Amino acid sequence: MLQRERVDGTPSRKADHVRINLEQDVAGKGIASGFEEYRLINCALPEIDLEEVDTTATVLGATLGAPILISCMTGGTAQAGAINRALAQVAQEQRLAMGLGSGRALLEHPELIDTFNVRDVAPDVLLLANLGAVQLNKGYGVDDCKRLLDLLQADVLVLHLNAIQEAVQPEGDTCFRGLLPKIADVCKNLGAPVVVKEVGWGIAPDTVRKLFDAGVAAVDLAGAGGTSWSEVERYRIGDSWRSNVAGAFAGWGIPTAECLRAARAAQPKGTIVASGGIRTGLDVVKAIALGADLAGIAGPFLRAASQGEEAAADLAREFTQVLRIAMFGLGETGLDGLRGTKRILHSSERL
Repeated sequence: MLQRERVDGTPSRKADHVRINLEQDVAGKGIASGFEEYRLINCALPEIDLEEVDTTATVLGATLGAPILISCMTGGTAQAGAINRALAQVAQEQRLAMGLGSGRALLEHPELIDTFNVRDVAPDVLLLANLGAVQLNKGYGVDDCKRLLDLLQADVLVLHLNAIQEAVQPEGDTCFRGLLPKIADVCKNLGAPVVVKEVGWGIAPDTVRKLFDAGVAAVDLAGAGGTSWSEVERYRIGDSWRSNVAGAFAGWGIPTAECLRAARAAQPKGTIVASGGIRTGLDVVKAIALGADLAGIAGPFLRAASQGEEAAADLAREFTQVLRIAMFGLGETGLDGLRGTKRILHSSERL
């Protein structure tokens, strides 16, 4: 069992979050990602060579070796720093995108920079900085967002939406009123792409449309079926009644696959990241086939990185190779063909 780090304030919460994610069952309960309801239809005569299959993706102006994002997870503690550096080295070697955990801790405690900074080991990675959108109602503005990007030498800013988590967290920030105009202001004035993401309960199509209208470069749906942050908070809460309140939301949210199909219908040309319960290479394939530009993976990489860089690297290789072989088995040489494939069926459909 990992030793708990005892520090004050925001970094303390981050230490708790890492520990709980690694030690407890924090998956949503009674809800799944929805990818298990889809099957891929084998092409017995693909008429292509496996060597022709190209998993390269161009997203947010960067060229990636595969359409995979090591999702925003952690930062602010020594353990988090080690995890970030291991994942950053994997992202560099495998040419994947990577997101860092919430930079609020860094803005409040600049001395924590070493627990976030990964550019020395990942100079070419598409790097995403991250800040809770609700902080825009707590005095943070465009200049703070710019400072966060500068500190981390990041390419993209992620503003995360976590209303349910904040509501069940005893010390949570729950004033989400008037955030959309402030998000639009950041999009207009930051000078870098802005992505808005959920943290595991999904974004409905009406909100997807509003966010793209506000100027976001991409939306990360982060649907239900993976880590439930109300479950994470439940393990932090001492009072039994408060813990029960958090537990009531274990099955909350929109399953990721359902969320993805609705979002793509609402925004046919927008850049969409599918995350939430993507645990296997075939989940990545299904996400792209259903319309995602990028598949985000957090929990599996966090657990692998806690075992060391090589375990995380093996996981990245596994995801990418499963993607390549599945594309071969579907008769597709590139991601554009995979995204438009008819060789994916819901369990309610027949050939």
